[in-house]
This record gives sequence, structure tokens and C-alpha cells, in this order.
Amino acid sequence: MAKKVRSVHECSECGYSSPKWLGRCPECGSWGSMEERTVGESGGAARAAVSGAAPAGLTPTSPAVPIGKIVASQATSISTGIGELDRVLGNGIVPGSVVLMAGEPGVGKSTLLLEVASRWASMKEGDGTRTALYVTAEESAGQVRLRAERTAAVKDTLYLAAESNLDVVFGHVNQVKPSLLIVDSVQTMHAAGVEGVAGGVAQSRAVTAALTTLAKTSGIPILLVGHVTKDGNVAGPRVLEHLVDVVLNFEGDRHSSLRMLRGIKNRFGATDEVGCFEQQSDGIKEVPDPSGLFLSHRGSTPDGTAVTVAMDGVRPLLAEVQSLLVDAPSKNPRRVVTGLDANRVPMVLAVLSARAGRQTQGKDAYVATVGGMKVGEPATDLAVALATASALAKKPLPDKTVVLGEVGLAGEIRRVPNVDRRLAEAERLGYEKAVIPGGSGIKQTGLKVIEASTLAEALAAVSL
Repeated sequence: MAKKVRSVHECSECGYSSPKWLGRCPECGSWGSMEERTVGESGGAARAAVSGAAPAGLTPTSPAVPIGKIVASQATSISTGIGELDRVLGNGIVPGSVVLMAGEPGVGKSTLLLEVASRWASMKEGDGTRTALYVTAEESAGQVRLRAERTAAVKDTLYLAAESNLDVVFGHVNQVKPSLLIVDSVQTMHAAGVEGVAGGVAQSRAVTAALTTLAKTSGIPILLVGHVTKDGNVAGPRVLEHLVDVVLNFEGDRHSSLRMLRGIKNRFGATDEVGCFEQQSDGIKEVPDPSGLFLSHRGSTPDGTAVTVAMDGVRPLLAEVQSLLVDAPSKNPRRVVTGLDANRVPMVLAVLSARAGRQTQGKDAYVATVGGMKVGEPATDLAVALATASALAKKPLPDKTVVLGEVGLAGEIRRVPNVDRRLAEAERLGYEKAVIPGGSGIKQTGLKVIEASTLAEALAAVSL
């Protein structure tokens, strides 16, 4: 009997299927994403669903193996040669994994991956040297060569191919047999036999699926470059992030040379690790100790300045908070905030006036962080309060002092997470004194720790 053919409409964004066409997908809410396709009902599962008979399965190509007999060494990570990238990936890249790196235009994705390919090609593996294949569909081979000369990334075992046809890319892989493949970018590659233009939903999904299959069958780790939308999300269907193993977001400010690499999804490690890089004239360099970038004074501390330790993921970073108070020319004083939560800073100033008697109603307040750092956690409240009190009294805080704590509306100082890790980072950078919330339960440390339960106690601890 010939199989019965029927048509269904499937959403290209989330995979929701419907027997009839719908203008809007009821699952994800996308408009115009329902595409018609034909399916057959001759499979055993389909017949069992209709008739209620016992389903007949197919013979598996490989038998199921007890989990205890599976060799876990196949999933061990390999260093890329860049410590900050290894940190985010989880101690290195895993053979057969697919990593998708997304970021704004001009942030340095291609430059970073070219540096990764160069480091990879310069490292020894067994008796020989690793081989890397860099495939670009956005630039010509000459453009990439100029960038490689500028960043000193020219290596003998680094191969370059300017190709947009995915089938030809597979041919390059068969000829070169690389141990690392980099594709720049997913949205510019074209898969023959798939409808749609390059960068469309169908093409992006097909290209990613084909490259994922290549990685799993050959064991070659693949790094992909992904474009982002105006909202900062990976362009294309959401299924791209589901297909790959690791999704990284490379972000940075156009007015700053600092670049942050964050993990959004990682099947082989934590997603709260952060890698720091700096854009320079000769390429992107890793910054293993970024705390010094956010400090303007290592010696004597001027008035209106307080140093705190912020957490970016699981990484502690020292941040300097500065406060400036001037007489307000109008009846409505200004509150200008840069790098901090614009809603919490006026609240902290109000608590400072109501609970500690430090009046700021008639003055314009300018509160900012140093180095373009953005801190959104409440642990910087105490630093804002003490920096403002220092600016009012025109008296600096004691030298080599860090402050931590969340300020409540009743004037109490609440505990913050990861106090031990924060204090260890401050001690490593040479700080000697710390003001922290009471009852933090810290372990033994080399710092002189002062616990304060209220804002008034914290002010007394720093002699303000």
C-alpha cells in the first residue's frame, strides 16, 4: 500500500507544527514563519499512533552501551593557547564541539578567531604541529592576510580559504585535514540544495546542522562566527543556539578598548565565566588581570573616592566609585550617574541623608565608575555612600581600604555573596583594610576586617 501523504505547516523559528496555515505561531508568537511541508504516515510510530497496534522499530546501526563502558577521555578539553578563552570555554575546547561566537559589528570577532587559529597552528601535538583551517566568506584572502601580518598571525600550518559554498568547504576539510576549523560567518555560507538566500532561516539552519554533523563525525572542533540583531541576539532562528555546544557573546564599547567574552551556553563548563581582552593596534590581547584597568589611584586615595570589589559572573574585579558634590544653582538638584544603577544611587543618597545625617538635598551629585566599568549589583551601595560622605567632608578614606555592602532603607548594611572571594582579590592587589557587612562569616584573611551593621558604623569605621 502506498503511503498516505499529508501536508503540515511547521514554524521555522521554534518547530511548532499545525495541520493548517496560521499567520502567527501560537508557540513563539512569530509572524509569517509557518512553512508547508509534506510528511508520510508509513512509519511504525505513525501507524501505532493511528491504529493502536504495537510499534515496529528499526534495527539500530550501533547498539546501546552501558554508560560505565563509555570512554570519557574523548571529551577532554584541549588548550587553545589563549588563557582567557580557555577560562570561558571551561579549560579549553573539546574535540568535536561546535562553538558559536556572536557580537556586534567591529567588536573584533574575526581578529580574535584569527589569533586563536594562529596560536593553535603554532602549538605542538604529538610528533607534529596542529593544523588550522580558516574559512572566510565575508573577506577576500588578501584582506585576511593583511590582518594576519598586522597581528603577527602568519603560520605555516594555518590554511586560509575564501569560500562561501559549504560543499567546497567540506572539500577543503578533506584535503587539508585540519585539527581546528573556523567559519566566518554562518550567515554568509550557502548550502546547495536548500531554498532561500544566504543568511536566511533555512540556510542558516542547514549550514549549522551540516557543520555540527561534520564536527561530531570527524572529531574536529569548529568555531563559528554569528551575526547579531539590533537587540543583541544571534541572528537567525533560535534553533542555531540549540544545535551548537557553546554560545559565546563578545561585547565591548566602541569608545573603550576593553572587550568582554561571556558564555551564554556551555555544555562543557559554567556559563558565568568572563574573559577580558583589550583591543590594540596589533590585534586583540588577553588581559589576565583586569582589575588594574578600573582603578585610577593605587597609592593615596583622594576625597570622594571609594574602592569596592564587584563580581562579573564568578570573577571578582576591583572597581573605583567616585562622587562629586557641587552647589545646585536651581531648586531641583541633579543626580547624574555613570556606570552604576541610576535608580539605586539616588536611594543611597536619600538613606545617607535620612539615617546618617549627611545632607545632600541642596547639591548636585555626580557619581561614576572609573575606566568605563558598568556595575549593576547592590554590593556597591556602601562604596557610593562612603564616597559621597567623603566628598561632603572633603576628607579621603583611609589608604588601601575596600568597602562592600548593600545599603537598606532603614540604614542597615546587608550581606553580599562571595565575600571571601572578593576579599582575596583585594588582598592580592595589596589592600590592607576592608569594611564589610556584619555577620558575613568570613574565613581567616590577611586583611584587617571591620564589620559594620549600619551605615553610621561604616562611617565611623573610616572616620567620616
